[in-house]
Amino acid sequence: MAVSFSDLHTETGLKTLEEFLSGKTYISGDQISRDDIKVFAAVSKPGGEFPNVCRWCESVSSIIAPRFPGEAVGVKIAGQAAPSAAAPATEAAKTSVNDDDLDLFGDETEEEKKAAEEREAAVKASSKKKESGKSSVLLDIKPWDDETDMKKLEEAVRSIEMPGLFWGASKLVPVGYGIKKLQIMLTIVDDLVSIDDLIEERLTVEPCNEFVQSCDIVAFNKI
Repeated sequence: MAVSFSDLHTETGLKTLEEFLSGKTYISGDQISRDDIKVFAAVSKPGGEFPNVCRWCESVSSIIAPRFPGEAVGVKIAGQAAPSAAAPATEAAKTSVNDDDLDLFGDETEEEKKAAEEREAAVKASSKKKESGKSSVLLDIKPWDDETDMKKLEEAVRSIEMPGLFWGASKLVPVGYGIKKLQIMLTIVDDLVSIDDLIEERLTVEPCNEFVQSCDIVAFNKI
């Protein structure tokens, strides 16, 4: 919904803007927009009795000032009295500017466009990462024989650390002939951990294969 301001060169107008900016960073959100530029162009320099307006003016000015390194001659906004310090030498040199036509940012350079694209890509990647799902997995890990030290086997399994891998509860389950297998729960972040890679590249190779003969997926459920 559009917000309206009037007489921003007067104390009454500045008071309205002061109340509106209470608790706000910019006119239309947390980032500077053309709304801020239009209002900024119509505001006379506020005094200390308008702290919110002063803070907002300084913030907007710090963003747009570096984009315009040239020396200002002074302009007059329609319907607003020009500050005496900014008045040109003659009345003919004054310029009337419609704030709807202000384009203080001008055309983006290639570097700015590239930076904007990189920021957008980073935001998308961050959002995707936050939305990444998780899975709960139950593994059967079998030893070589009944002489395998199952305590050391479990220690070797739990020693595997990867981003997105979280080991859970475990128990020993008899399989026959005095042999027991390790049944262990784990939770994985799908985008970070492949359960097949975990088995083939970590659990069944050195040093784990000193104790581990094979691994089987008993259950795999999305969380």
